[in-house]
Amino acid sequence: MSVYSRSTDGKPPPHEDVVISSRVRLARNFAAHPFVSRANPKQCEQVLDAAKRVLLDPAIAAGMIWVDLNQSTLRDRRLLFERHLISKHLAETEHRRAVAISGDETLSVMVNEEDHLRVQALERGSRLGELFQRVNSVDNAIEARLDYAFSPRWGYLTACPTNLGTGIRLSVMMHLSGLKMTNEIEKVRKAAKDLNLAVRGYHGEGSESAGDFYQISNQVTLGRSEEEILREFVEDIVPRIVEYERCARKKLATKDTTKVDDVVFRALATLRAARLLGHEEAMKLLSRVRLGVCAGRMQNIDLDAINELFLLIQPAHLKLHTAAELEGEALREARAAVVRKRLD
Repeated sequence: MSVYSRSTDGKPPPHEDVVISSRVRLARNFAAHPFVSRANPKQCEQVLDAAKRVLLDPAIAAGMIWVDLNQSTLRDRRLLFERHLISKHLAETEHRRAVAISGDETLSVMVNEEDHLRVQALERGSRLGELFQRVNSVDNAIEARLDYAFSPRWGYLTACPTNLGTGIRLSVMMHLSGLKMTNEIEKVRKAAKDLNLAVRGYHGEGSESAGDFYQISNQVTLGRSEEEILREFVEDIVPRIVEYERCARKKLATKDTTKVDDVVFRALATLRAARLLGHEEAMKLLSRVRLGVCAGRMQNIDLDAINELFLLIQPAHLKLHTAAELEGEALREARAAVVRKRLD
């Protein structure tokens, strides 16, 4: 399962036309150990041992799987990164680190990333309230067994000052192709600036907004409670940006019908005919098809199938699908074949 998987309960996730997925993440450190950047190999190992004992306790979270990232292959680490279960930093760094993952992949705990623990829950659609409850429950259970680094003045102590205080990061992955096509994406950037939000690309910090996907997250964690930050996201930020995007799509559908139809149907035709597809090109074309489906311009195209393709066209997933270490043109050929098969 992943944040792009088909719905298991038959119900569409909230705001699924715009919000691809939601994530709630907490940054935590153990009081008895130095931060990862200051720890020696033995101390990093001690953090791993302490985290493993707690995280594999069924009372914390049932069915957790421990993955030693120093023993895993590069492809496996990239698979986890592409599924948003670990960060790029955790996938590529060399020091001792691991991740604990729930069987349904909606919960993961990165160990020895920038902080000792990065506890995160993620699901498809707009589900921040549910995810917060789950992460908070796991966090409380861990804290009952291990002492966190905490200051009465500064709150939870973290490696990066921007996470001080609650250490919470709420984020939503949003598909904003309507705003991009109408050249109104600055609405989001302005709203983000006014509300102290970060706007990042498909894979978070430092990445590009491939396929018109944007991650919107809070930047302020100090001086505000988790509940205040959550309430603002659920009641104001997410609905506001969703409404911006829906208005842009409606504008395209009513005032530029021929133009938007030309864009989305050209994209579909290219995807169904292409024999070679680069990653960036495939993301862009699939984004346009998704816009056509959500705006009601296309019939008989399964939104779940389009959502899954965004994951399947990632390099490591293609290599897993083909059981081959493909590169260059062979990788582009495999990507095109997967897309054609799914769309047909």
